[in-house]
Amino acid sequence: MKKFSLILFAALTTLLSAYGQGARNIKINEVMTSNKASITDEYGRHKPWVELSNIAYSSYNIRGMYITTDRKVLDKSLTVPQRISMMSIIPSGDDRTLLTARTHVVFYLDSHRAEGSFYIGEKAMPNEPMWIAIYDGNAVDLIDSVSVPALKDDCSFAREKDGSVKWEIKSPAEVTPGTNNLLKEGESKVAKLKREDPYGFGIAILSMGIVFSCLALLYVFFRVLGIFMSHKQTIKKAKNIQPVKAAVAAGGVIAETGHKTKVILKDGLQSSGIDKEVYIAVISMALKQYLDDVHDNESNIITIKPHSTMWNAHIEEKHF
Repeated sequence: MKKFSLILFAALTTLLSAYGQGARNIKINEVMTSNKASITDEYGRHKPWVELSNIAYSSYNIRGMYITTDRKVLDKSLTVPQRISMMSIIPSGDDRTLLTARTHVVFYLDSHRAEGSFYIGEKAMPNEPMWIAIYDGNAVDLIDSVSVPALKDDCSFAREKDGSVKWEIKSPAEVTPGTNNLLKEGESKVAKLKREDPYGFGIAILSMGIVFSCLALLYVFFRVLGIFMSHKQTIKKAKNIQPVKAAVAAGGVIAETGHKTKVILKDGLQSSGIDKEVYIAVISMALKQYLDDVHDNESNIITIKPHSTMWNAHIEEKHF
């Protein structure tokens, strides 16, 4: 059991470390500075764009991160507010900012935030060199950056493949906004998986993560269930212990005595600690008994007693 706990702790630590480093898995994947005939935005316009990619096998939400094309942010002496003023924040409130494993998202440059969640005001000079970077949510930690050379219209500067350190200029026919940089016609999913993960490290980590997560949940569930059942049995046994029974009986006597004392203090010593409700109940029972004894005991005989009113002069007692 102890060995299993150590293994479980090591697995959870590894998973937490992986999540802590999630921001480092967000990369600038492809950039186009002069868009004349490439993709169009939601308004049908051709805007320069930058593509971000999550190269990990786990999900990460990029909301709150920053994109900038201003090299001045590299100055370490700047305050955080000064740095933020030179950046564009990735807004929250859009589910698409949650990048699942190996997915991409495109942001349009030279735009206004009011146009949508994926429009940012960072400038892109057509056919001129440009530097672009992404920063973590504290606006201090640099996550990724790239110096883009001067590009012709509809050409992009992209990684050779997602996550690769090698960059290349792509022709208009080769640009891949919103998808993998390295595409091969007729490639099967298995072949693509082998190409992207030739040694199987990604699949192994993902599988182990799922297995250890399930084991962790099962361990917590049965641990809590065991504690609950243990306490339940302890309470049940305690009820049958004689000292406990005596304590319960003594508690009842104390409660009754306390109640009587409260009544005496409220109504005086003459009440002897008996509630008024008890007196009322006794009187009611006496009245009921009296009323039940009014009629004769003879069967088939009804007694009618005279009753003088202003409407009658005399009614004699009659027997039927």
